[in-house]
Amino acid sequence: MTLGWGNLVRLCLVNAAIGGLTALPVNLFNRLMTVELALPAVLPGLLVALHYGVQMTRPMWGHRSDAKGGRTPFILGGVVVVALSLVLAAWGIQIGDTNTGAALLIWVVAYAALGLGIGAAGTSFLAMLATATDGKRKGAAATIAWLFLIAGAIIASIGTGIALEPYSPERLIRIVSYVGVIAVVMTWIATWRIEGRLGHAPEPDHIHLADALRATWADPAARQFTGFVFLSILAFYLSELVLEPFAGHVHGLSPEDSTKLSGGKDGAALIGMILAGALSAFSIGTLRMWAVMGCVLSAAGLLALGATLPIIPSAVLLGFGNGLFVVGAVGSMMLLSSECEGATGLRMGVFGASQAVAAGLAGLMATGTLDIARAFLTDTAAYGVVFFAEAALFLAAALVALRILSTPARAPMLQPGE
Repeated sequence: MTLGWGNLVRLCLVNAAIGGLTALPVNLFNRLMTVELALPAVLPGLLVALHYGVQMTRPMWGHRSDAKGGRTPFILGGVVVVALSLVLAAWGIQIGDTNTGAALLIWVVAYAALGLGIGAAGTSFLAMLATATDGKRKGAAATIAWLFLIAGAIIASIGTGIALEPYSPERLIRIVSYVGVIAVVMTWIATWRIEGRLGHAPEPDHIHLADALRATWADPAARQFTGFVFLSILAFYLSELVLEPFAGHVHGLSPEDSTKLSGGKDGAALIGMILAGALSAFSIGTLRMWAVMGCVLSAAGLLALGATLPIIPSAVLLGFGNGLFVVGAVGSMMLLSSECEGATGLRMGVFGASQAVAAGLAGLMATGTLDIARAFLTDTAAYGVVFFAEAALFLAAALVALRILSTPARAPMLQPGE
């Protein structure tokens, strides 16, 4: 059985809760560590990389949710762990003024727990979403899930910022605790009786994780799609980290103008997601088409930026391509995962682990490549090297998507709207 639109939207509240919680360590905690505590900027970067690295456990969580025959406990339990880890990290910020060593130890534990919680909740949520939608609605479901993720991040960031005035470490712990409680309640509402509406899940094969991973990796479609996820997500996050510095170094934009540029790019991405999701809901277009078109348009935007064409239309083109890519990639991920009964969670975990590794590496690769290139080249040429490399990654991902999403044996040709 599949869910109606109302319950599908309700289920996606899980992603809003996850988005709201994960926005805090990336944005707020990053600022507090580097400004209020005057710690090196590399420290929060390493902590974020740690939480991505721990998400290599995603296949384990997906396999366990398959084997246990229910995903709700993993979703709800994962969100609870994420909420508690953020409170722990906020406590570390409170004691960071007087005992940096103890704070560092607390942050390592907190960010590791954060990665575990996101891995359990996020993987199980996507696996449930994959089984809760039929083929023609997967693109729309991916759009709703991603929009809720972004909305949750925006609301939590703005709301927390307002509630923190005037700032104090004690107030931080209290506000973060409130955010955590709200996220847990939202997750409970989102998942309440959802699995019962899906009917009885097929009996999974009770095999060990290692055997299940080998079986999944032996599938050419799953293996190639993992490569597609890695390449495309790597390119996606590389461009996120260098756009605003590029706007300042090469085009001379002020901080407020470069922030507006990023906002315009993100707005174009939202338009791309909504457009692709709406057309998919009306059986116009395919997930493969959106994935490939998104990669190609993103590459075109990066090439335009590298060639120092007008920055605003180039960034908007990049954002619009990113939006189409998200719908095609996430929808295809759900489709390929749901094709293998009894192993949907495991496959979603494998794809999610690839995504986490790519996102974790992106920051190091982008900044490292840029620093090396700027040591030998002008700023314009150095950024051009980075943008051209990112464009090549997106084009390679498009070629992989064309091949794996049209393999008849394992990934049948998608019908319009799928």
